[in-house]
Amino acid sequence: MEKNIKVIINELNKIKEKSINKEDGFSVISIDETKEIAQRCHLSPIEVEIAALREEIMPQRYQRNYNTISYSEQIKLLQSRVAIIGCGGLGGSIVELLARLGIGKLTLVDGDVFSENNLNRQLLCSEENIGRGKTEAAAERIKQINPNIRTRTYSRFIDSVNIHEIIQEADLAVDALDNVSDRFILEEACQKERIPFIHGAVEGLNGQVSTIFPQDKGLELIYGSSKKYNKQKKSSRISVLSPTPALIASFQVQEVIKVLLKRGTILRKKLLFINLEDLDINILELE
Repeated sequence: MEKNIKVIINELNKIKEKSINKEDGFSVISIDETKEIAQRCHLSPIEVEIAALREEIMPQRYQRNYNTISYSEQIKLLQSRVAIIGCGGLGGSIVELLARLGIGKLTLVDGDVFSENNLNRQLLCSEENIGRGKTEAAAERIKQINPNIRTRTYSRFIDSVNIHEIIQEADLAVDALDNVSDRFILEEACQKERIPFIHGAVEGLNGQVSTIFPQDKGLELIYGSSKKYNKQKKSSRISVLSPTPALIASFQVQEVIKVLLKRGTILRKKLLFINLEDLDINILELE
């Protein structure tokens, strides 16, 4: 491994010296160069990307992240593990955004398959995907965007037993579920595993986001007691228009970034509520 590191640094220094690879005053490394070094040194492309970032060489795929996200912060994202619970309306957009940001490991969870009534709002749903598993489509989409990202898929619905296996290695979980009872299951598991989770929910042109840490009351302050949701069933009559999950997913992903990078003001003990029809945006205190 030590020999490989020396070879990598050698190769990276050559890249750094090439003026053709310098844009806007900093050095970059292309996808092809990354693959070539990875193959030569028997390493994963992500390991090469991390080595490059340590030498202040920016992988071109993350070039437009730079200035907003530093070299060390991009390394942190590449080393992070995020579990996305639900790969439908919210989850599809969350998958897309996290893959483009460069979250190194994504766990994808959903027991559902695509149906025709998903076409109006779910980013990963197409006519060709009808009847196909949502996690399968999500993993394929990630591979198209960024094959360097490691994915783990669970084509099952969560329950109070399997959720612990699913999230035990994650740094945080993102709630992209479609019912409150499962959200309480996820929150309880996150409390036991001592990880935060980013809550999101949508209906019609309304959406909400909150960041909940293990010691917070969280969902109880939003929904009341979990007991009244124990027998809740998913309704096919709930209306959700395409702008709503796209917007709320964006806010959730921004919370993921802030929690992982420990920067900015997070929505902890707060609920962001957005009514898109009236353009009414409120942040409610949860105490």
